[in-house]
This record gives sequence, structure tokens and C-alpha cells, in this order.
Amino acid sequence: MRTIAAIIFPFAAGAACGLLPIERKRKIALSLIAAVIADVLGALAAFSGEEVRLISFAPGAELFFKIDGIGRVFLFAVLALYTCVAFYAAAYLEEDKDAGSFFAFYLCSLGAMVAVASAGNLITVYLSFEFATLTSMPMVLHERTKAAVAAARKYLFYSIGGALLGLVGVFFIYHFAGSSRDFAAGGILDPSLYSGNESLLLTAIFLAIVGFGTKAGMYPMHGWLPTAHPIAPAPASALLSGIIAKAGVIALVRLIFYSAGAEFIRGTWVQTAWMALAVVTIFMGSMMAFVEKDLKKRLAYSTVSQLSYILFGMSLLSLDGLKGAMLHFLAHFSAKGCLFLAAGTVILVFGIHEARGLKGLGAKLPVTFACFTLASLSLIGIPPFGGFVSKWYLALGGLAAEQKALGIIGVAALMVSALLTAGYLLPVVIDAFFPEKETEKKSSGKRGAKAAAAAAAGSGSESQQVKAQAAAAAANASDVTSAEAQAGSADLASRFPLRRRLLLAVPLVVLSAVTLLVGVFGGSIASYLAGVFSGVIA
Repeated sequence: MRTIAAIIFPFAAGAACGLLPIERKRKIALSLIAAVIADVLGALAAFSGEEVRLISFAPGAELFFKIDGIGRVFLFAVLALYTCVAFYAAAYLEEDKDAGSFFAFYLCSLGAMVAVASAGNLITVYLSFEFATLTSMPMVLHERTKAAVAAARKYLFYSIGGALLGLVGVFFIYHFAGSSRDFAAGGILDPSLYSGNESLLLTAIFLAIVGFGTKAGMYPMHGWLPTAHPIAPAPASALLSGIIAKAGVIALVRLIFYSAGAEFIRGTWVQTAWMALAVVTIFMGSMMAFVEKDLKKRLAYSTVSQLSYILFGMSLLSLDGLKGAMLHFLAHFSAKGCLFLAAGTVILVFGIHEARGLKGLGAKLPVTFACFTLASLSLIGIPPFGGFVSKWYLALGGLAAEQKALGIIGVAALMVSALLTAGYLLPVVIDAFFPEKETEKKSSGKRGAKAAAAAAAGSGSESQQVKAQAAAAAANASDVTSAEAQAGSADLASRFPLRRRLLLAVPLVVLSAVTLLVGVFGGSIASYLAGVFSGVIA
């Protein structure tokens, strides 16, 4: 029952964190301990090889948990990002009176995501998917403002609406399935049962692709992402973008490759439409990110684009496409989690939300912006980072696609998107580390003002003396501003002692290291994925 313990424990810890009448700091400490214990339980469950059947809702419809190769990949990402976010949030929400409620839902959503990774059939994926939505929505709502309520409502409506479309596909696949509804490489459909109903079944599968794709931000159901991310606190944004949105990805992997079967939709209008939607989303998300000024909203649009890299690879229905999709899954969860946490640090420390308002901050937050730089290079696709390796396999899959035109267009979209990604991420890095040299201009102007003031004062003219006093006052005001800036820096040091700075920085270092390691060991990971998908692709 290790799998059940790995799922139930975070829910129990979340309930304790929310209900126990203890002070905020103790709730935060309890949550950190619970996150570490959840890691241990998850690791034990991942390699237990056990199969657990719980509730049977109807003949063939039961809760079934079994962690296979692809489940282990997803579970690793869940545990890694949730653990990093736990320690980051401990510092980020240290002064937040509602930190206890945030951590309560954080732990509950962790349990739901472990269940998504552990699901052994489609009905279990669907129920876990819904729990992931319901438990993560309060994190979007955390600040309780009017904008937060609107964003949480939009997130809830989109996610539940998408899940209901996914349920249509689940119903039809279960109806036309053979004797077993458990996941199987190549699918569970029985040709003798769906014969004559292919069009109906294809339509239901396409609705499910759009439905589960909603969570992954696929056009035209992407609207919740750029609304929810800027409003949610940074730890929640990192989870939503880095892993919770990818519940849609794992649901589609299970739907297409382990239930319907890739061969059933290969060459049909469903595959063509799926590829087209993914390509459109890649380009649209990148363009929207390129023109967006708010940093967190820019990263949200980036997620819309980057997740469709994964969907495009899956839609190719090839081994190279799947390798590229899952490698990008790993590269993106770590890189985008790092970027959102870095943006959160900037907002927490300086209160700056604009992407072009970060000039010179690299000197004040060197570790934060160094990690931001590494994560950006990965998303752009610079070797040896994970984003390069994933795009390599995606390009191989696209060029070998049976739909030649769409495959080539998809590869072109990847290249254009990479350029746009550089265009909306690298300026942030450049502004942070290499700001325009305005200090010399200000210094020379200040010296000139004081010199002019002295000359005018010596001339004896009353009007010139008035101007001289004004110029001198302006120069002195500049000196006062500089003194205040220095005092502000000292205040930052007092507000953020070493312990808190470490909690804000170390998770970023870990995540940027992960996205680098995905690239360095990309070949080994690809070999593992080839074994995982053995039998899935004919």
C-alpha cells in the first residue's frame, strides 16, 4: 500500500496544516517536514511495482493505481518541483498571515498530482485530474482580491469544462474497450466492438484531446493561463506552469498511447487537427509573450507556447516525437519553475512587475538572475541545456512526420518560437546584468548644475540668484536620493537575513541544475524513454 500512502499522506498533512490551531511559523515548518516525507513515500511507491484496486463504481470502472515507466517520469517531476517550491514558499510567505492556508492546499494538490502520476486507468486519471484542479484553485485565490477571485473562477471553469470534454472520450473508449480497461501499450480498444463507429469514436477522442489540452493551455482553450499566473503568488505560479498544467499532458499520453492507441488515430483528421492546433499555439504563445510587458504574464504566455512543444511532439505519433515531448516535459518543468520563482523574488524584494524595470538588479540579486539566465538558455534551446536536446528530437520527429507539410511547418514554428523566446527572455537578462550607463550622465549633469549655480550666485543678479538656488536644490535633491537608495539597500539586508535569502535562492539553483542535467544526460534519458514507450509506437 505504498502508493496509497504516498497519495493519502499529503492530503492528511494538508488537513492538519489547515485545521490545527498553531502559529504560522509552526505550520510552515510542519509543511516542510511533510513535503520531505512525501518525497520519501513517493520514491518508495515509484519502485514498489504494486497494483492497488480500490473502489469499483461500475463494472470495469474502478480506482486503480499502478506506477509504470512514464508514471515514474511524471512523479519525479512532481516531487522535485513541489519540494523546491515548499522551501521557497517558506521564505516567500514568511510574513503572510494566510501562509497556513496556502500550505494546506499546496499539500492537498501534491497528493492529487501523485495520484495523477500513479493512475492505472482512464477513470482514475480523470478523478485525480479533477482533484488536482479543485485543490490548486485556492492557491490562485490566495490573495482574496477581486482580481484573484476572477482569475480563480476562470481557472476553475476552464479546467472543469475541459475535464468534462475529456470525460466524453473516457466514456466512449470504455464503451468500445476489450475485457480490460487498465492501461496497455498500444491501447485497449476492441476493433470488433467499434467497427462501424469509427467516426463517432474519433470525434469523442478529439473532444478529449481539446478537453485535456485545456489544462496544458492548447489553443483555443488557453485563456486561463495568462489570467491566473500573474495573480497567483509566485510559488503557486511555479507549480501551475511547471507541473499542474502538465496534468493535461500526462492525461493525453494515457488517452492516446495507452487507451485509444496511436494506430487508431494515425493518418486521420484527428491527428491532423491536433498537430495544427499545437503549431498554432506554439507561434501564438510566443508572439503574445514577446509583446507582453508584465514579467509573470510574459512567462505565462511562454508556458502556453512551450507546453505545445510537448503536444506537437505527441501529435506526431512517432518515437522521436515522444522522446522530444517527454524531454521537453523535463526541461520545461525545471526551467519554467525556476523562472517563475526568480520573478517572484524580484516582486517580493523590489515590488517590480514590469519586464523592463529590472535594470541593474543583477548586481543586487546575482544568484537569482544567474539562475534566470540558465533557465532562459534552456527554453531558448542553447546546448548543453535540456531545451536543446528536446527540440532536437522534436525536429527529427517533425521532419519524418507522415503529414510532411504540417511536420515541416511545425519545425519552422519551433525555430521561430526559439527566436521569439530569445527576444522576450534575454532582454531581461541584459537589463539585469548590463544596464545602460546613466550614472555618468546624472553625475555630470549634477556637477554642471552646481557649477552653474555657483557662477550665477557670484554674478549678483537677483533673477540669476533665484535660478542658482533652484539648480542647487535640484542637485542636492539628487544627492539625497542617492543616500536614500543606499539606505534602501541596507534595509533590504535587514528584511532578508541570510536564512531567508538561502531559502529563496537554493530552489532556483536546484531547478536550473536539473534543466542543465536533462541536457547533459539527454541521450541516456532518451534511451530510457525508448524502453518506456516500447510497444506503444508500432
